[in-house]
Amino acid sequence: MHEDGNGAHRDEARTSWGSGAEREFLSLERELTMLLRRARANQGEMAREVHPDLEPAAYGLLVRLEECGRQRATELAGYIGVGKATMSRQLRALEELGLVTREPDPADGRAWLVALTPEGRSRVGKVREARRARYVNQLADWDRGEVAELARLLHQLNRGMEK
Repeated sequence: MHEDGNGAHRDEARTSWGSGAEREFLSLERELTMLLRRARANQGEMAREVHPDLEPAAYGLLVRLEECGRQRATELAGYIGVGKATMSRQLRALEELGLVTREPDPADGRAWLVALTPEGRSRVGKVREARRARYVNQLADWDRGEVAELARLLHQLNRGMEK
């Protein structure tokens, strides 16, 4: 049993919410659905900004490589949640666009590491910087503490969904 932010145990909180909490969860579902719909549309726009021929789903791969450095294809597939065949196809397309490169894994000669090319790093960096600038503009009337709280709550939500 874990405590929630108010000192109550999670299991106790779940049973004490009752049917009145349904309204809050319906509201949460509606807002998350809208957020995810917009995020998918934005991902497509950002992918096209990186390269006009880039598939929207591949944008997340590029961001992961920028944040974490070179990785095995199997690690990327696990992170994104796709199979080996899908990952191989996406990586092949990214290689053809000159955004990633594969190199032998020094720890295992049978495996390959995927890394951003300098061109890929430059393009992803520019798009991410433009994205951050849009967030700053869109949330200009928010208090910075509110932005930090939103980021904290989204992080908590993401962590909870990984379990």
